[in-house]
Amino acid sequence: MRHRSLYTLTALALTLLTAPGVTAQATSPRGGTPARVAASAPASAALDPARAARIDAVIGRYVAEGKIAGVVALVVRGGQVAHFKAYGRLDAERNTPMTTDAIFRIASMSKAVTSVAVMMLVEEGALQLSDPVSRYLPAFKQATVAVKPPADAPAGAAPWRVPAKRAITIRDLLTHTAGISYGVGSPFEAEYRAAGALAWYFADKDEPVGAVVDRLAALPFDAQPGERFVYGFNTDILGRVAEVVSGLTLDEFFRTRIFEPLKMTDTSFFLPREKAPRLAAVYSARPDGTIERAPERGQVGQGEYVEGPRRCFSGGAGLLSTARDYARVLQMLLNGGTLDGVRLLSPASVALMTSNNVGALYGEGNTGFGLGFEVVEHVGRAGRLSSVGEYGWGGAYYTKYWVDPAHDLVAVFMAQLLPAGGLDLQNKFRTLVYQAITE
Repeated sequence: MRHRSLYTLTALALTLLTAPGVTAQATSPRGGTPARVAASAPASAALDPARAARIDAVIGRYVAEGKIAGVVALVVRGGQVAHFKAYGRLDAERNTPMTTDAIFRIASMSKAVTSVAVMMLVEEGALQLSDPVSRYLPAFKQATVAVKPPADAPAGAAPWRVPAKRAITIRDLLTHTAGISYGVGSPFEAEYRAAGALAWYFADKDEPVGAVVDRLAALPFDAQPGERFVYGFNTDILGRVAEVVSGLTLDEFFRTRIFEPLKMTDTSFFLPREKAPRLAAVYSARPDGTIERAPERGQVGQGEYVEGPRRCFSGGAGLLSTARDYARVLQMLLNGGTLDGVRLLSPASVALMTSNNVGALYGEGNTGFGLGFEVVEHVGRAGRLSSVGEYGWGGAYYTKYWVDPAHDLVAVFMAQLLPAGGLDLQNKFRTLVYQAITE
């Protein structure tokens, strides 16, 4: 695979948009005052200009109609920026324009970074995919699973817990086949809540992630290892494994081993206070499709990423990033594990990570799942514009990304909308990107 360098995104001139309520701005990498410019993306980026303009029109319409406050959309093709624009407002109440260097809570998009970290440790011989998690986290030696009461149990009997049939492995966690959920809807949900391990939000916790993971290990899981795809705390547990194996806290591992080598200068678990003005506000969808500002505290994390305890590093959902930064880790994967002369992974590891590892356990077999990513194996079964080999994922705050090796493509969609209320803009963005690829 030939190497492709991701251009310095913030240095590129961007086309001004004319749709109502929309701004497109180039910004200083230091987050200074944005300067408006007027220029085109490189012709070699190979998005048809007339068709790419539809991206602006559709996102602009959603902003103008009040369905979303602001968006940053980035498309990289052939290692060059094909589309990089900011739309709407970073903070609607303060009338602050969205900028291309805005910082977003990326929630489950953190999982890809943790998967990279774990595979780096695998390549170094520090652990194996087949290793039992209990080798590194002894609390998982006695894992249990919640089951329905047997047929002869008294009427109204509470769910039971039984021992796990086998040890949970590192690969089980990477593929979300360990049987571990987020606790919501579990018959033991009250126990998850009491343990402080209900749902994915850790930014407000005044304790290290290891303490949460140890309590989680004592709770009954939703399925036997290897039998079902169950989305949950798997990647948070992997983050703790990475800490134990490396001897570093997860934030230090990410910073020194991934972010600094890849020049991801705006990605972190908690935000330096001087960068707070660049953090996009979180909004929530109302039943009528309009939006309102989300609460300052609680599950949406309006404030904790700046003012919180800064102690609990969630490898599953805790990172903040920009579109530019996140595109760099994706470009590294697209390049087979290298970017700008820095190699984090081998092509063989990337190939394994982005191949279906779970058979038909995920997506009813219409799409597969690798070591941290949804994977397209058949375009027709996937039922969307894509290519065989495309992989990606998203986050709870209405962020999304995908990588398409067949089209030499990286796409990142950043917004802050939780809950999103069924908004269809991400799916339309995908379609708009692909319809603009004509060669």
